[in-house]
Amino acid sequence: MTARYTYTEQELTSLLKSNDRSAFEYLYDHYSSALYGIIVKIVKDEERACDAMQDTFLKIWKNIGSYNPEKGTLFTWILNIARNTAIDKLRVEVKKEKVIKLESVRDGDLSSIAIFNPLPATMDLRSIVERLLPERKLLIEMVYFQGYTHEEVAERLSLPLGTVKSRIRKALQELRYVFAVDAPEAIFA
Repeated sequence: MTARYTYTEQELTSLLKSNDRSAFEYLYDHYSSALYGIIVKIVKDEERACDAMQDTFLKIWKNIGSYNPEKGTLFTWILNIARNTAIDKLRVEVKKEKVIKLESVRDGDLSSIAIFNPLPATMDLRSIVERLLPERKLLIEMVYFQGYTHEEVAERLSLPLGTVKSRIRKALQELRYVFAVDAPEAIFA
């Protein structure tokens, strides 16, 4: 098989599910910086972030068979794995330290290794999130940009967990519409 420089999401997913090494290399080469950026924002420590990054790609490799394109894009799926892995790393530390603060990280706090080179479709993501209804915007920011779990958001904002989940689901539906996620010609590059 000749080396390819871009894949459609469907092609990449198919190759990943067949454990194609070049597809995993492609995935790592094109998305590791984005995932690392999210992980380091959550764990706030480069050593733990490196561990979480390695765990993330192991989980992707082991669980790619469970990815369902009908539930979302491959990038969203791997991003959630990275986010959840980073949160798990924090929880381990919480048990050790008993106290933890989840705060957003300023861009200046990130190392040059964590520079994120976004896809053109996601370049203005924060400004698109800004256009959501205030209660949805806050929840998306807390969950996806600051690393809180749904339960932590519900507790912090004194909202029922069901309300938090439904508002996040509505916000994600709006964002899917903006990005035309269901479009068959959307490519994963």
